[in-house]
Amino acid sequence: MEPDREHLLRDYAAGKTSWHTLQLRRFDNYVEVLAGLGELGLRPPMAPMEGPNVKAREKGCALIRRLLQQRMAER
Repeated sequence: MEPDREHLLRDYAAGKTSWHTLQLRRFDNYVEVLAGLGELGLRPPMAPMEGPNVKAREKGCALIRRLLQQRMAER
């Protein structure tokens, strides 16, 4: 992994930069971000699971898990 991309991912995991910033720096999709975080042993920043959008967020998390599993199976 390129040092600049690693630095961006570490900043993202620490809450120092945003998904929008990563997009501007040529991260094509969020699955790529999550895979990069996984390679570094990091987790994405997470908002608390509360409020009116919990169901939608849970569905989104399930979709991301499936996409990550597919990506790992392709390797």
